[in-house]
Amino acid sequence: MIKAKAGKPMEGSRSRSQIIVLFIALIVFIMLLFANFAYLNTQATYDKQYIGHAGELRVLSQRIAKNATEAAAGKAAAFKLLSDARNDFARRWGYLKKGDPATGLPPAPATVRPEMRAVQQDWERLLKNTDAILSSEQTVLSLHQVAATLAETVPQLQVEYEKVVEILLQRGAPAAQVAMAQRQSLLAERILGAVNTVLAGDENSLQAADAFGRDATQFGKVLNGMLQGDPALKVSQVEDRDARARLAEIAELFEFVSGSVDEILETSPELFKVRESASNIFSLSQTLLDEASHLASGFENMVGGRTTDTIGGYVLGLLALTSIILIGLVMVRETNRQLRETAEKNERNQNAIMRLLDEIEDLADGDLTVTASVTEDFTGTIADSINYSVDQLRDLVATINLTAGQVAAAVQETQATAMHLAQASEHQAQQISEASTAINDMAESIDQVSANAAESSAVAERSVEIANKGNEVVHNTIHGMDNIREQIQDTAKRIKRLGESSQEIGDIVSLIDDIADQTNILALNAAIQASMAGDAGRGFAVVADEVQRLAERSSAATRQIETLVRAIQTDTNEAVISMEQTTTEVVRGARLAQDAGVALEEIEGVSKTLAALIQSISNAAQQQTSSAGQISLTMNVIQQITSQTSSGSTATADSIGNLAKMASQLRRSVSGFTLPAAKAQAVDKA
Repeated sequence: MIKAKAGKPMEGSRSRSQIIVLFIALIVFIMLLFANFAYLNTQATYDKQYIGHAGELRVLSQRIAKNATEAAAGKAAAFKLLSDARNDFARRWGYLKKGDPATGLPPAPATVRPEMRAVQQDWERLLKNTDAILSSEQTVLSLHQVAATLAETVPQLQVEYEKVVEILLQRGAPAAQVAMAQRQSLLAERILGAVNTVLAGDENSLQAADAFGRDATQFGKVLNGMLQGDPALKVSQVEDRDARARLAEIAELFEFVSGSVDEILETSPELFKVRESASNIFSLSQTLLDEASHLASGFENMVGGRTTDTIGGYVLGLLALTSIILIGLVMVRETNRQLRETAEKNERNQNAIMRLLDEIEDLADGDLTVTASVTEDFTGTIADSINYSVDQLRDLVATINLTAGQVAAAVQETQATAMHLAQASEHQAQQISEASTAINDMAESIDQVSANAAESSAVAERSVEIANKGNEVVHNTIHGMDNIREQIQDTAKRIKRLGESSQEIGDIVSLIDDIADQTNILALNAAIQASMAGDAGRGFAVVADEVQRLAERSSAATRQIETLVRAIQTDTNEAVISMEQTTTEVVRGARLAQDAGVALEEIEGVSKTLAALIQSISNAAQQQTSSAGQISLTMNVIQQITSQTSSGSTATADSIGNLAKMASQLRRSVSGFTLPAAKAQAVDKA
């Protein structure tokens, strides 16, 4: 029997060890399985990115070739597209070479190193040619812009020269001049053809640039010779005015062509290099496309080579499943063993329980002198707990008996105190009611103050408005007086000018008077001479008399005008003095109005301050009204609480009486318990 009991724990320990080992193996297999799946998932993500970047490299290689060709042809937008494609290719190629820290992509594995080296070699050459094109962007665009302008200018030169030829033919100009003009039209056509050849950028572009320079120089010399003559070229000057006007227009148009010669000659070699770079890029793009395709195929083949990792995951899953099955078998065996042990243990426990129940049977009748036997069975702990509980129950019953007596004595004192508290609460409620009435009266007074303050605030605001309007009226008055002053000053100036004009009139009148006197004297002398001449001067004497009378009339009229001018000057001086006095009065009135405006502004400021103070008083009165109302409500609440306190005190006194009754009932409820003799004597003494 002893051997069987010793063997069962060893068997259980061995089963637990097996389960632990199997669980550890299961966890290891699952962790390896998850690690394998995570590795495969990560590699699949990397492979997808590798293949995506390689595919984009194929597209970008063709895009670079297309944009390079368009850029070399002078399309401005193609340079930006070419730069973007180059940068995108470099970025993706950098991801394949060095990895992408943003996504965690590592550099391309060693299995695709041959393909990577092939792409790297062609990419370096492609990049060199691309950079050469981009560095010549300004030159290419400038040259194409010049060519576009020339394409518009040269046909105009031809048209103008054709008109010159027609004019020369109509005017009968020398045949040499007509032939020279026709040759200029053909030379312009050659200039345009040379420019187009330069833009083509082929092997003839350098020779075309030289030909362009020579033809443009020759064209300019002949044109200058037709305008001014050139014996060295045997070109005579064109004399016809219409033809010279056309030649002048041609000279203006040709200024751009002659100014572009140096630029085209200097930049044509660079354009040839750009064209050569574009051609190289086109050739390299095809090779780079094939090599990028091989690189993408290498990445795809690398994906197919990971079947071993997938099979390893399946093997780990199978091992994990096997571990689960073994754990289940061991646990079933352990469970059956534990069930057998539990049945035997339950039988022993049943016998111990029956023995314990027999010992504590008298405890149900209130006998607290019972003591249960403590054994080594599992009921030994229960018996020990029951004995402890009985001891505690003994102490509790004794304490209840002792406390019930003390509660009865304390209840009587508390009941008397509660009655006194109820009377005090009633008196307090009466005092609070009187205080609440006084606060309500105060709130009504504050409401009246608030109403008066609000009315005063309205009056003050009305005063502010009136002062503001008065201030505006004063400002308008000042403005009107300023206008009147300006008008009066302007009128005074006009009157002064009138006085000056009248003075000038007076001077003129004096001159006329002097002339009249001189005329009168001359007429008198003429009459004397006529009388001395006898009959021969008789007719002249009549004329002299008539001139003398006219001089006298002019002198009389002059004196009248002089009198009127003096009267006008006197009136003008008086008007000027009056205007100056009026201006002084207007200025004084403006100052008085300005002083009134300042006073009104001060009144307005004081009224605003008064309105603000009255508004503050009104707000304070309203706040006091609100506070008084709140205090009144609070006093009502306090009165209610006091009433509730009085009622509660009365109810407390009644509850205390009930507590005394409950203490007596509690003492009677524990009277059925039988205490040991020592405990019973201690309770009776208390």
